[in-house]
Amino acid sequence: MSTSWHDKLLGGFRRTSDRLVGNLAGLGGARLDDDTLDSVEEALIASDLGPQTAAKVRERLAEGTFERNMEELGIRLVVAEEVEKVLREVAKPIGIDAFPRPQVILVIGVNGSGKTTTIAKLAHLFLEQDYAVMLAAGDTFRAAAIGQLKTWAERIGVPIVTGPEGGDAAGIVWDAVKQATAIGTDVLIVDTAGRLQNKRELMDELAKIRRVLGRLNPAAPHDVLLVLDATTGQNALSQIEVFKEVAGVTGLVMTKLDGTARGGVLVAAAERYGLPIHAIGVGEQMDDLRPFDPAEVSRIIAGVDEGKRR
Repeated sequence: MSTSWHDKLLGGFRRTSDRLVGNLAGLGGARLDDDTLDSVEEALIASDLGPQTAAKVRERLAEGTFERNMEELGIRLVVAEEVEKVLREVAKPIGIDAFPRPQVILVIGVNGSGKTTTIAKLAHLFLEQDYAVMLAAGDTFRAAAIGQLKTWAERIGVPIVTGPEGGDAAGIVWDAVKQATAIGTDVLIVDTAGRLQNKRELMDELAKIRRVLGRLNPAAPHDVLLVLDATTGQNALSQIEVFKEVAGVTGLVMTKLDGTARGGVLVAAAERYGLPIHAIGVGEQMDDLRPFDPAEVSRIIAGVDEGKRR
């Protein structure tokens, strides 16, 4: 029997939820004085939820509208409400509304973040919505990246434009846009180099791609998606900082929420940067990358989901 999306979310956020529940253990039933409120705030920060969300929960609990000897479940319900407020602002699926077509989506991220696999899963998601999709192998820095993307394109049945290792990424993008326009493709997803060791080189390459796109379609790229690996925890936040500067990120996709991940960083990223989070990945299967429901994810993170209430 296939595992439901909800069950996959439960598994994907298990480490975060267990950690949060463990960090809050023993605080329920205690008087909500300043010391206890400080402990709650510290527990939330230790769970990677971010200082702003932790502070908001503390403020809510300190308002005096709650009983002064609040049970632990009550505290977690407040956490769920505050987390949902943060996530509701950023949980936004990608809309395919570019005219003229294609909608060009640049996908960026450090090597090892799951970028290439995420491109395939995004393509699968768009195919499910009856959009015609094309891929472009713009990460010419690594032969392995080109080969991997070609394999995925064949597996899911979409056309791909490639070039030689070390080739001109902007030239490949030019060819891809011309081909996508000619055959009426809705979405063109472009892989890009993931190296950050030389930011200037990466910035120059992305700027060249943008210039080429601008000559064909002034609105392109329509989206610049940063793929983040949730297992890296707070390091994911520093990647947002760098790529915002280098590439003009317009939205995020968070992958590898597989039960070992520090999924609280999803909340921390939302509160700090406010960038749209278009989808999250909770497994290896092709349909394991989806937009998410803020209420559902918030309750799972806080450990108050009906299926796992403790």
